[in-house]
Amino acid sequence: MDDRYVGSELELFSAAANWKSYIARLLRPHIGRRVLEVGAGIGSNIPYLYATPVQSWVALEPDRRLAAIIQEKLNHGEITQACRVVNGTIDSLEDDDVFDTILYLDVIEHIADDAAELQRAARRLAQGGKLIVLAPAHQFLFSPFDAAIGHHRRYTAASIRAIGPPGSRVEVCRMLDSIGFFASLANRVMLRSAQPTAAQIRFWDNVLVPLSGVVDRLSGFVFGKSVVVVWSFPQ
Repeated sequence: MDDRYVGSELELFSAAANWKSYIARLLRPHIGRRVLEVGAGIGSNIPYLYATPVQSWVALEPDRRLAAIIQEKLNHGEITQACRVVNGTIDSLEDDDVFDTILYLDVIEHIADDAAELQRAARRLAQGGKLIVLAPAHQFLFSPFDAAIGHHRRYTAASIRAIGPPGSRVEVCRMLDSIGFFASLANRVMLRSAQPTAAQIRFWDNVLVPLSGVVDRLSGFVFGKSVVVVWSFPQ
């Protein structure tokens, strides 16, 4: 399968170490032994999220070129040898592949029928498993950048809760990057940029993200430019 990804920002955002570390701190308590990352891109999330108790990681990527980049990183020891790369969609997995955690990190907004996708994912979870989604927030922030990289939509806390699979329970739902929210608003209203520059990414990651880490907690995670939700499936 070769479902080519239209975006060109993955390398830029792969250098956002503070953001990825921030997300990892929030998500690690919800990650189990067997992990599936859907839409793994170039594998830049794996070094931040692969930690105890993870024992295996499937990097599922529909774009053949991106999947080859992850495989190359695996071959060169840049990511854990416990990783397996699969080029395809969730329907490309083996019939007996089940997971304790399934991740969609900045992916679900690229999928036209998001609710159906999450229902397919839920069928791959072991009893007591968790489904985790990180996505861009607020449709009014939809920008030329969103359109350029193939986003169908942005979410609110309510709209992302609404696509939870039947039988799931929302364990966590938080807005993140409260300071970055204002940068995104400025881009939407004034700059209308279709692609951030490397300098903009560095400023966001080195200055705005650490500030957001403080303000997010103080504000109770009630606003931001991203939303994260963790669904659990009671045994």
